[in-house]
Amino acid sequence: MAINNDRSLLKELFVVSGESQSFFSLIKKGNTSSGTAALGNTGLAIVKGIAAFMTGSGAMFASTMHSVADAVNQAFVFTGSVLAEKRATKRFPTGFGRVVNIFCMIAVIVVTLMAYETIKEGIHLVKHPVHAKGVWINLAVLVLSLAVDGFVLIKAMKEILKEARVENAGGALFVSAFRNVKRAAPPTRLVFYEDLVATSGALLALIAVLVSAFSSFHAFDGLATILIGLLMIFVAFRVGYDNMVGLIGVSAPKEVEDKVSLLILSDPSVVDIYQMRILQEGRYYHVEGLIELKKGLALADADDIKFQIRDRLLGDPDIADVTLGIIEDNGVRDWRAADKS
Repeated sequence: MAINNDRSLLKELFVVSGESQSFFSLIKKGNTSSGTAALGNTGLAIVKGIAAFMTGSGAMFASTMHSVADAVNQAFVFTGSVLAEKRATKRFPTGFGRVVNIFCMIAVIVVTLMAYETIKEGIHLVKHPVHAKGVWINLAVLVLSLAVDGFVLIKAMKEILKEARVENAGGALFVSAFRNVKRAAPPTRLVFYEDLVATSGALLALIAVLVSAFSSFHAFDGLATILIGLLMIFVAFRVGYDNMVGLIGVSAPKEVEDKVSLLILSDPSVVDIYQMRILQEGRYYHVEGLIELKKGLALADADDIKFQIRDRLLGDPDIADVTLGIIEDNGVRDWRAADKS
């Protein structure tokens, strides 16, 4: 029986049904940042691996491991973001939004294992420093890495602002992205954190190559390798925590709650919100609420108002479903987080 249930789950998750939701339409909805990052890091991992083998640089080895981890992770995450776009079924009425959190947790395990190997190699290089050769090869590869990782990082920051519905404030792209990263989809957050560390790691590896090549402090190569590994641990912890919270079920950010409440209260027939809960699943929100209407409304009119508000909320592309109840005004101010304007 358990095997049959497992097969049923996999069939619902991986088999696309319905003409209106083709496999390619799901891929188009997949997270752009993670797809781009997976391709970019695959190319970088190959180039860096060849350079590390040719030169024996520990920092280049660490950077290679980081790119391998990023490529595997982001491929996993892109797959999860595609599957998360599947429509709700009878068995899974709230949809598959949390599937992306599961794939992100797998990515965290990969990052942790790669970080362990990187730190272990760094400790070995500190104890037994090696004078790396082929400095210009390493420099060329690391400059390429900075360019690719920097491009992916900028793309991820723009994606954060797009998903958070925030206008880019001129040159303050990084500041705006960092401020709104919690409102972005889990895959975009993972790409942002990983490529922030990847760019920093490539810069650190670049410094390590120069110091090891033009000074007698060869142990710096190992120290840089350890530091890159520790940065990978930071990414694993940050992303792991965010997705653990997402798997448990987390409430929407206050900005989203305020936006929804203002939209509800903007209807002239709505007096107050008795209670409301907004649950975040992946990059979508599920709204449940009980709203208070003016006294004396006929039931048919009250129902019409409820459906109008529901349709207005569903017009937001980030809101997956809305369940509203209606009661007559109780004369007490219940909702505090937002007010009519």
